[in-house]
Amino acid sequence: MTTGRLRLRRTCAREAASGAFEKIMSRFFPSSAECGHHVIFGNIPITTLAGEHLQMAVVDLPADGVVEWHSHGNEQMGVLVSGQALFEIGDEKKTLKPGDIYFMPSMVPHRVTPIGGPARAIDVFYPIREEYR
Repeated sequence: MTTGRLRLRRTCAREAASGAFEKIMSRFFPSSAECGHHVIFGNIPITTLAGEHLQMAVVDLPADGVVEWHSHGNEQMGVLVSGQALFEIGDEKKTLKPGDIYFMPSMVPHRVTPIGGPARAIDVFYPIREEYR
């Protein structure tokens, strides 16, 4: 069995002389171009990927970005992967650091503010947020 990477290398080597390249897409390893790209709350870029039932979002909070108070019908959980941020969920507040996880039940108001610089989080939603496809 030929892996996608080996197949791509062979295709590139074979096609290089003619200048033609074949784009090989993988259903298991989507490229950035195959993901959703959105800006939320004015200046917060997110990259999203939806499966059949779950959706993931990479959220890049700039130092001056704030995910303002909101709620939605989706369950949301995730992990802070870089930076620090104040998470306010319902009536609880906690400053999270890389590796800390969080859970936001359906319809519970929440807000996120980065502390001391940018932060990055990985969110998972169920069900899928259609507006983030």
